[in-house]
Amino acid sequence: MSAVYINSAACISVQDTLKDDFFKNLKPENTVQILKAIEPNYKEFIPPAASRRMSKTVKMSSVASQYALKEAGIENPDAIIVGTGMGCSQDSEKFLKNVIENNEEFLTPTYFIQSTHNTVAGQIALGLQCHAYNFTYVNTSSSLEFSFLDAKLQINDGEAEQVLVGSCDEQTDRTMELYKLNNTIKKEGNLPADFLNSQTEGVIWGEGASFFVVGKEKTETSYAKLEDIQIINELNLEETQSFIQDFLAKNNLKNNEIDAVILGFSGDSESDIYYKKASELFQNSSLLYFKHLSGEFNTASGFSTFMACQILKNQEIPEVMMINFVNKPEIKNILLYNHLGGKDHSLVLLKNV
Repeated sequence: MSAVYINSAACISVQDTLKDDFFKNLKPENTVQILKAIEPNYKEFIPPAASRRMSKTVKMSSVASQYALKEAGIENPDAIIVGTGMGCSQDSEKFLKNVIENNEEFLTPTYFIQSTHNTVAGQIALGLQCHAYNFTYVNTSSSLEFSFLDAKLQINDGEAEQVLVGSCDEQTDRTMELYKLNNTIKKEGNLPADFLNSQTEGVIWGEGASFFVVGKEKTETSYAKLEDIQIINELNLEETQSFIQDFLAKNNLKNNEIDAVILGFSGDSESDIYYKKASELFQNSSLLYFKHLSGEFNTASGFSTFMACQILKNQEIPEVMMINFVNKPEIKNILLYNHLGGKDHSLVLLKNV
């Protein structure tokens, strides 16, 4: 499977990533349990009547996709592929609440219709009047990676030339309550969180939407070459290094040829051990982390992919992301390693264009 190019990148996150100067104004957060995305003024992008009927994740995705398409100079993509872990969970909760409060009678179907995971990809297509291939992947923390894989297949098979690929996840009150009860979210007493050397379980939860235009050809706006992706559902700790080494060997790369490694340290002591094991392989590379900027959520890798694109294009690493202080004169290869709670491990290799 040949490489494809990431020709645009847009992100709505807990950082102000829609602003041009966000790269120099990244603010880490480790003192609260839940991080809210900084949302744009939706009136500038979506008609108010339509916006009122949209959930937060649909609105975030609609705006991020508009930014990505505009940057790539594309009006209508050849395919729309979206990855999400939780989908439109706000509408799901509203529907279930209606079921309980109305004793399963006289239910309005709106919340149910809008609660399905593929609502995001569908709404983007409706807005664009795009009748092309439209698909949604729901694979917890590897949802975006599966979407990228599909995009590569579409392009390599000659089915598409420009593909809109995105990821999105929102927070809901009830789900956050449940995450606190089962210790997915860090207890208040364990804050502020130590992301790199945590002694406590749980994470700080975030949200966001990231969209990219992936193309067959390199363009003036290209950020990176999407070289390869590897995904595995379960991984024993002692298999971590061989998982990474085999991936690099497949791409004819040695450890010291990886200029930067972005690791998904989340502050969860039980699952961060995988990242510590992985970091041992890259003593001569810039080691970076990102979830102190984005929070943990199913598609947090969208934020790390967005940041990797910015790093490759600007040839600059924000100091706030650095674990060590190894600085390469040129950043050619970036490896992204992520998982969620020790499940669904993914590797993404990006190359400078």
